[in-house]
Amino acid sequence: MVCADLVALPLALWSGYALRLSDWWPHFYLVSSWWLFIVIPIVGVCIFMRLGLYRAVVRFIGVQAIWAVTKGVMLLALLLWSLATIFQLSPYPRSAPIIFALAALVYVGGSRLLIRHYYHWLIRYHLNKDAVLIYGAGGAGIQLATALSDGREYYPIGFIDDDKSLWGATIKGLTVYSPLKIKSMIGDIKIKQVLLAVPNASNKQRKAMLANVEGLGLHVQTIPSMPELLSGEASIAQLREVQIEELLGRDPVPPLQSLLVKCIIHKVVMVTGAGGSIGSELCRQILKNKPTKLILLDISEYNLYKIEQELNKIDVNGNSSIEIISLLGNVSDRERVRNIFERFDIDTVYHAAAYKHVPIVEHNIVQGVINNIWGTQIVAEEAHNSGAKHFILVSTDKAVRPTNVMGATKRFAELILQSLVAEGSDTVFSMVRFGNVLGSSGSVVPLFRKQIAEGGPVTVTHQDIVRYFMTIPEAASLVIQAGSMANGGDVFVLDMGEPIKIIDLAKRMIHLSGFEVKDENNPEGDIAIEYTGLRAAEKLYEELLLGNNMIGTEHPRIMRANEDMLSSEGLRSYLDQINVACEQSNLPLIKKLLHQAILEYKPHDEMVDYLSIKESARVIKLH
Repeated sequence: MVCADLVALPLALWSGYALRLSDWWPHFYLVSSWWLFIVIPIVGVCIFMRLGLYRAVVRFIGVQAIWAVTKGVMLLALLLWSLATIFQLSPYPRSAPIIFALAALVYVGGSRLLIRHYYHWLIRYHLNKDAVLIYGAGGAGIQLATALSDGREYYPIGFIDDDKSLWGATIKGLTVYSPLKIKSMIGDIKIKQVLLAVPNASNKQRKAMLANVEGLGLHVQTIPSMPELLSGEASIAQLREVQIEELLGRDPVPPLQSLLVKCIIHKVVMVTGAGGSIGSELCRQILKNKPTKLILLDISEYNLYKIEQELNKIDVNGNSSIEIISLLGNVSDRERVRNIFERFDIDTVYHAAAYKHVPIVEHNIVQGVINNIWGTQIVAEEAHNSGAKHFILVSTDKAVRPTNVMGATKRFAELILQSLVAEGSDTVFSMVRFGNVLGSSGSVVPLFRKQIAEGGPVTVTHQDIVRYFMTIPEAASLVIQAGSMANGGDVFVLDMGEPIKIIDLAKRMIHLSGFEVKDENNPEGDIAIEYTGLRAAEKLYEELLLGNNMIGTEHPRIMRANEDMLSSEGLRSYLDQINVACEQSNLPLIKKLLHQAILEYKPHDEMVDYLSIKESARVIKLH
């Protein structure tokens, strides 16, 4: 651009003479002041250099650069007038410096704008870039626009922002628009994508932003969160799909540090099911609160290896002295569990090992009972026998008025802990109930995402089915905090927010992926939603409480419930009978005994366990 300016400034000086004198070649003036055509360009380049004009990248040039050009040509005009006065150039047109300044502004500033415009035209129409809108005109949005403009995939055509004071402003050459303008812009420009660049926004704010673009056929992606950007885990241009928690608009409550550390710091902690969705997150958060030892127990070698490798990479405040012990084992293996408690002086147990998938447990009743009931009883009794101080059971909302074997076994597990408390155990037993966690194994969210990527259909079991949702980190944090408030036999219930209709969740995910729902009202849509019918023993809705006997705690999202329990004698009787029924694989008797022990359990009459179905009736549908 230096060479361009060395040409533009003499041209502007000639224009000043020519326009003022109405003569395209004013020979007398050009000959008498020829030296100005050398001095002005050289001084001009020096001024522009001092003003930082040559540090600006032309394709990203904006208002600041044009302002630098304006200041530079004003100084040159003043210099031109001064030189004409000092050297008594006569006759010299007094208006020539003004015309020169205007011409120089056009030539120098205009050349840059022309190059910028040509560059954007070139990449827009000849490099097959996708036009995108950036939602958020703050620092992150500006960085994203710069990164995308320099890339080969996206072409930013403007900003969207909720701040009215920014509407109509130009930032980095891009106009800031109101969210209300998005729909009209889609018709004028072939926009297919919106990128959220608001890493500091709360989930509630992000939900409102997503509502502005939902249903417009735009694929919505987002930049990483601010903690990820600050830690260097991700860069501004690493776009990702909208996370489901952003659709829910639920912001986590900051944890109470005193509750997080009470059962963990300087203690030996064991997590069963350590490689699972909840168990692995419990391990991550426990490690941050500095236990003496963290014992990982899991039946899956692969899951155990994976979480062990991850935890070993975590450097907790520079302290690598925390011992991590990985143990393979089945919680229903009493000898293995007893040996673990005898070998390690365990203070706190988080029991997350369980079979949680409703249809699978319904098809495998005996294994569900062995793992969820016997496994809990064995670990709890050995914790009691060894003198462990705290035992926290990860329970589920499906334990409330269960209609399936999985929910019934989890409710029975709760009754086992309450019975141990009634018998006077020194171990503080408690249980924490919550609903579906986002991103866990078996969650509908990754399934919907996969089905959308494959072009559909998206499968929903029933149009009226609703579920509570919570993120895995928030659920794990609340489990730890709830366990710290336990007195013994406590049933804690987590505030899951408002229940979500699964059909609404499916539609929102389709819309935010840039597609339209294909249905009777829109037969030309992209992705259909298919209703497959409720699965074996599946409920339309879940509950968290048996009654209305809920009281608050010191944490705003954790409540304590007082619920009925079985006598120790009654519980032992049922356990003995269920044990015999399992040994005999007497499935109807198992369900009958569960129903007798848990009066709220309403089992389905149909038996769907694979071992009870005749081979001729067993059909596997391939999708």
